[in-house]
Amino acid sequence: MNRIKCILAVALIAMCSAAMMAQTTQKLTAGKHNEYGLIYSLPVTHVRITVEAEKTVLKAGPFYNYAKKYLGVDNVVIADSVKWQIKSIDMDTYGVPDADNRYLMQFKSGSAPFVVLSENGLPLAINEENVVPPLPHKQAKKGEPSRLDDNNYAKSLPGELLAGESVSKRAEIAARMIYKIRESRTNYATGEADQMPPDGEAMRLALDHLDNQEADLMALFCGTRTTETAVAEFDFVPSDNVEKDVIFRLSDSQGVVDKTNLSGAPVTLALKVVQRGKLPKDEKGEEKKLPKGAVMYRIPGQAELTLSYEGEVLCRRTFDVAQFGIDFGLDPNLFIDKKAPTFVKFHPETGSIKELGVKEVQ
Repeated sequence: MNRIKCILAVALIAMCSAAMMAQTTQKLTAGKHNEYGLIYSLPVTHVRITVEAEKTVLKAGPFYNYAKKYLGVDNVVIADSVKWQIKSIDMDTYGVPDADNRYLMQFKSGSAPFVVLSENGLPLAINEENVVPPLPHKQAKKGEPSRLDDNNYAKSLPGELLAGESVSKRAEIAARMIYKIRESRTNYATGEADQMPPDGEAMRLALDHLDNQEADLMALFCGTRTTETAVAEFDFVPSDNVEKDVIFRLSDSQGVVDKTNLSGAPVTLALKVVQRGKLPKDEKGEEKKLPKGAVMYRIPGQAELTLSYEGEVLCRRTFDVAQFGIDFGLDPNLFIDKKAPTFVKFHPETGSIKELGVKEVQ
C-alpha cells in the first residue's frame, strides 16, 4: 500500500463516485474500470459538543397581591423574569477525512471486492453492506405561549371584570368566577347540573371549556411559567493536552452564546491524552510488519475530555481519537479469497476496526 498524492486521490474519487454523492453511503467496487484500485481517507476525529439549554420565562399576573386573600394561594410569581440553564450536555465523536491520510487499496485483477464509504468518503466497511446509519441530532423544542401574553386571558373574562374600578374589585370578581367554575365542574361530575350534556363527547368539551376558563383566571393570580429548549452544537478538534479551553458561554438572558460573547459565563473543556496508539505485536512480542499493499486502518489513541461550568463538571467522556493513534494495515489478499472472503467494518470516527470476520459463501 502506498500513500498517494492528494490530487490523484481527489480525481479518482470523483470518477468512481460522482453519481453516488447524494446518497448517505457510497459503494465502490474494484474492477477493470478503476484498475482494481479503491481510494479512501482515514479520518481526523472531531468532538461534537451538543448543548440543550432550557429557557424559563416567569410572568406575574396582575392580581398576584390578592392570591392569598381570595384563593388561599401563596406560591405565586411576583415578578417577570427570564432565565437560561443547561438542561443536558453531551459529547460524541465523528470523523472528517484527513487530507494527509488518503490511501489506495490495490487488488489483483479479476477480483471484485467492494468498499462502502460514508457520504464524506470515510471507510465504513469492505465486502459488507450492512452498516449502521448515524443517530439523528437532538432537536429544539418550542415553548407554549403564556396565558398572559397579549392579554390572551381576556377572552375568558366578562366585561365587568375588565372594566372594574379598581384592581382589588377586579380580583374579587375573578375569584368569584373561579369558585363558580369549580362548582359547575362538580355539578357535572355528580350529575346535578341543571342542564347535563347529552353525551360523553359533549361532556368532555364542556369540562375542557371550564378547565381553560379556570386556567386563564388562575394565571391572573398565580402568574405563568413557560419553558422552551434550544439546541446548539460546537466542534472541537483534539490535537494535544488542553487545560482550559473556552467552548461557549451561558448567559442568563441570552442562553448559549459564542465564546467571544462576554455576557455569559464560560463553559470550558479540558483534554488529557490517556493513551497513544501502538503497533500490534506478534506471538513473540515483536511489532508486526506492515503487509505488502496493506489495506490501511487506524489504531487510535484515547483521550479524556471534561466540560466544566463555574467549577462544576458537566460532562466527562473518554474517546478513541484517531490523531493520537498510528496507522497499520491488513493483507489485501484476505478480501479476494473466493472460498472464504474476509469482511471488515470500521469505526468512521477513528478509522479503527469495528468487526473483522469471514463471509459465508453460498
